[in-house]
Formats: sequence, C-alpha cells, structure tokens
Amino acid sequence: MEPHLSTRRISSAALYLTVFVPFALGHYVSFLFRSINAVLSPFLVESLQLNAAQLGLLSSAYFVAFGLAQLPVGIALDRFGPRRVQPVLLGVAAAGSLMFAFSSSFGALFVARALTGLGLAACFMGAIKALSSWVPPQKRPSVNGYLLAVGGLGAMSATLPAQIALELFSWRGLFAGLAVLTLAPALLIHFATPPEPPAQGVPRRITAASLLEVYRDRQFLRTAALLLPSHAVAFGLQGLWMGQWMQDVAGLDARAVANYLFWGMGAIIVGSLTVGHVAEWAQRRHGMKPLDVAGIGVALFVCVQLLACLNIVALIPALTIAFTLVGTIAGLDYTIVSQSVPASMTGRAATSLNVLIFMGAFVVQGGFGLVVGAWGADIANHYPPVAYQAAFGAAVLIQLPGLIGWLLGRRGRAGQERMQP
Repeated sequence: MEPHLSTRRISSAALYLTVFVPFALGHYVSFLFRSINAVLSPFLVESLQLNAAQLGLLSSAYFVAFGLAQLPVGIALDRFGPRRVQPVLLGVAAAGSLMFAFSSSFGALFVARALTGLGLAACFMGAIKALSSWVPPQKRPSVNGYLLAVGGLGAMSATLPAQIALELFSWRGLFAGLAVLTLAPALLIHFATPPEPPAQGVPRRITAASLLEVYRDRQFLRTAALLLPSHAVAFGLQGLWMGQWMQDVAGLDARAVANYLFWGMGAIIVGSLTVGHVAEWAQRRHGMKPLDVAGIGVALFVCVQLLACLNIVALIPALTIAFTLVGTIAGLDYTIVSQSVPASMTGRAATSLNVLIFMGAFVVQGGFGLVVGAWGADIANHYPPVAYQAAFGAAVLIQLPGLIGWLLGRRGRAGQERMQP
C-alpha cells in the first residue's frame, strides 16, 4: 500500500458500502441538479417568461457559485476531511432546493440556484479526497470512472424521469422532493463512513502560496490547457442548451427531447466506465500517458461539435448522444491531476481545477445564451438555426488553442525521443 494511504485494513465490500456509496450518492445528486434545467427550462419560460439570456444566467448560477466555493472547499477538505465537510454542505444544498421550490421571481430563483451550487460544491471533490485515502493510485482511473458513472445516473434522472415527474407534479413540488433527497447522502456520510487518516502538511488557512503551489505545477497547467475548455463546454451545454437545440432546430417536443437527453446522459455512464479503463489499458500496453489519451478524445469531441454546427436535422439526436458520450473524456483531468500531486494537496489540486472548470462552464452556458439570444426568438420562443451555428462555432474556437498546443507538444516530445541514442 502506498505510504499516504490509510494503514487500516478495509475490505473491498466495506470500501464500496461505507465510502464509495455514500459519497457517490452525493455526486448523483450534484449531477441531477446540474442537468435538470434541460427539461425544466420550458416550464420556467412558460411560468416566468424568461428570455434566452435570463435562462442561461439562471442555469449557470449553479456553476458560478460552485466554482467560487472550490478554493475554500479544497482547503476545508484537506484540513477537516470530507466526512465532516460534506454533510454540512449538503444541508445548504437542500435549503437551496427548498428555496427554489417556493421562489417566484428571477432574482430569488437565481439566489436559490446559486445556494444549491454552493452546497453541492464538494460532492465530487469530497469523493475523490475520501477515496484517495483507501484506493491505490494505479486503481484510481477506474474507480473515478465508476464515480463519474454514478454522476451519469444522476444526469439520466434529470431527463426523462424528471420530465415524467414534471407532468405528474409541478416543478415546485419536484424541487421540494429534491431537497429531501439531498439530505440522504448527508446522513449516510455522517453515520456510515469511517474517519479518514489524519492529514499531514495542510496549511491552516488559505494563502496565496498554498494556491500558487497548485497553479504553478507544470503538469496541472498542461492538463488544464488541453482539457479545461472541453470540460467547460461539456458541462455548460449538456445541462441546458442541447435540449433547447433539439427543440428549436430539430422541432422536437418536450417528451421527445427528454427521451433523447435520457439516452444522451446514459452515454455519460458508458463513457465514464470506459474512459478510465481505456487510459489504464493504453498506459499498460502502449506506454501512452493519460494526457495523450485525453488529447485524442478532445479531438473527437471537437469533431462532434463541428458536425453540430452544420445543423443537419436528421443528425441532431445522434449528435446529442455523441456529445455527452465523447465529452466524458474531459473527466480524465481529475485523474491526471490527482496522480501528479502529493496526497496532502489532493483536495486543493482537485478543487483548484474545479474552480477553472465551473467558472468556465458558467461563461460557456451564459455566453451560449447571449449568442443565441442575439438573433431574437419567434412568437413560440424558438431561436433560428443560425443562432446555434454561431454559438457552437464559438464553443469550438475556445477549445482549439489547447488542442493545437497538445499536438505541437506531443510532436516535440516524439522528436526528442527519436534523437536520443
């Protein structure tokens, strides 16, 4: 066992039941809230008469609050441990969901959505931190993939199941129920999860030096340059605009959109389970670094978006599924970063990455709405195909510099290896 791992013995079954399941359930809830606006948006538009810019800002409030909370959450995870931090924050998220259920103005809904994002800010990072105490580094890509797959189940629950719930109950009743659901992982973590080993070398307060220690790391910078833009695009679009794109350009009704989103979010599970194993296999059999596997995946992800720019109506459902499937490659950034820093920094490193990802998702989701809204909606609140072409094109442009930089760096490293005797 690695020196930074707990010396306590714990069986695989106990690991999954007492550590993985409680924290994975929190991640499930996080993804559910993150993705639910894709089916919720028509109900909000009808109820509150929101335009595209307001809809984008309301949905992205989750991301900006989530992102701003990451640095203090990272320090808290390293200092106090996820078992103490996570239940408190999940209680905040439950309060945000309840506030959303009883709000009737754009401003109140924005605050409630932000409060929910704040409360769910430690779900994935807390799970990563907790599992890092028990799982050897060489096994983390696959275990992290399982965790991401549970998040995919949350995203699936935010599509067709949420649409059915919205047809049976009001959206206010749905969010009141989600508030109760959010408390379940908080209770499980508090009562079932064993204490983590004491943290070593953790700063007592947030300082510029403790944060720059992460942001100056060369591997962190290389990983962020390649994967951050694609991660932000994947998060920013799959939770809202892919559904709107299918309605406005493909002319699908709400139930059909929910069906395709359901299968698209199901693709997240397939992709998440596959990506970690592919990265492990490529490293074991071909000596490929996870960053190179990620680079190939980002290139495929950009190709999917270029096809989306064409607005070929017959391909839109398939491209929606492909977008979520291939977009899971961006999740390798968490694994790469967690493998490249000391155990005492994993909380700060993961959350420092999350700051960039979720602030990027906020910009992408809100910016996409601003671009689409520049064309104006028709009487049925639908936007023209050219608006989506422009928005997808802008999304591609922000990913190209990192992809080109990776290609040039890989070519340079290959040339150096050929010159060595």
